Amino acid sequence: MPKFTYNFFCKNIVVIFFALLCFFSCKEEAGPYTDLVQFPRISAQDATISESEGVLLANVKLSWAYDTEVKVNYIIKQYDGDLVSAEENLDFEAQSGTLTFPVGETEQSITVNIVNDVVAEPDEQFELVLSDPVYGKLITTTGILTIKNDDEGLAVDDTGPDSPETYLGYELVWEDQFDGDAIDPECWTHEIGGHGWGNNELEYYTDRPTNSFTSSGYLVIEAKEEQIGNNPFTSARMITAGKKEFQYGRIDIRAKLPKGRGIWPALWMLGRNFYDDGWPSCGEIDIMELVGHQPSIVYGTAHYGANPAEHAFQGGTSFLPGQSFSDEFHVYSIIWKENSIQWLRDGVQYYDLTPADLGGAAWPFNNSFFFIFNVAVGGDWPGNPDATTVFPQRMIVDYIRVFQ
Repeated sequence: MPKFTYNFFCKNIVVIFFALLCFFSCKEEAGPYTDLVQFPRISAQDATISESEGVLLANVKLSWAYDTEVKVNYIIKQYDGDLVSAEENLDFEAQSGTLTFPVGETEQSITVNIVNDVVAEPDEQFELVLSDPVYGKLITTTGILTIKNDDEGLAVDDTGPDSPETYLGYELVWEDQFDGDAIDPECWTHEIGGHGWGNNELEYYTDRPTNSFTSSGYLVIEAKEEQIGNNPFTSARMITAGKKEFQYGRIDIRAKLPKGRGIWPALWMLGRNFYDDGWPSCGEIDIMELVGHQPSIVYGTAHYGANPAEHAFQGGTSFLPGQSFSDEFHVYSIIWKENSIQWLRDGVQYYDLTPADLGGAAWPFNNSFFFIFNVAVGGDWPGNPDATTVFPQRMIVDYIRVFQ
């Protein structure tokens, strides 16, 4: 082959090789049907909305209008960075899909539903993430979406009976008025799970601030209709075990109760030996229980027995004829002494118990006990919610006081 022809051929081979290399490199970087020069740039935009507005528009822009439809995939999800993340389906509705820019258009919006609540919390972030463009080049793949908190606290009607702050012959040894910005971890622990809790309950107990929080000087335990695993409802169950345990005293708890079929609020106590000896031998003192389809009756009960097979209980009821315990606050109390428990509602005794009433069973109520506050949903006693049950339901606690 002539030298000139050979050199020309080699040079062209090199040019063709580098052209193909550049072509495939650009294809790999930009994705199908994209080009670094020809196609418009695609950018995710940041956005901010107040929680109560309810709907956020997440915008995506093109750098210029194009003569062919431009497409890009998107996902709305929790934030992965170092800011406070909003929670999917609790603060916003997660979604994904494909966004299409018709010919000649340069901006499209994704409608995101924001979940409004009454919890005062920090501003929270979540993300719009773009991928896989068609006839476009991604320049900004992520937009930061911010929910600005605008909750000043739960509006609570404080009407209803109250209790004294002092009693003759007693000293206040502990109280929680729930005045802080959060539930006090020095006093309370959340129990978590959805295994039925021995009563075939339907809720999943969480430690999320959407199920239990403080607001305007109240503790709120909120039962919601939402799915976690196999549980169709969520709520909260708080205990003072290992933190605040007491033997004897007068205990006052001022609370406003939820109602509705399948709703089961309780303010109660277990013996501190529960974790060693089990239930019911540890003893259980129910300061107040209510089943939501009977909103005008509260129950005060003691449970005892050497083992579950010998479980027994005794208790009394307090009625509110023509009214509901959800209408206003009431004070639920016990006066607990050695070998004696009295139950009161708004300072009036309605039941008492002594060892003589147990028919020879051991009296487990002379030991130290801890508190439990919870709102169960469903279970053997209240039955399950039905179409008449309204969610969310809230138990609102003003204070707990222990005098000795």
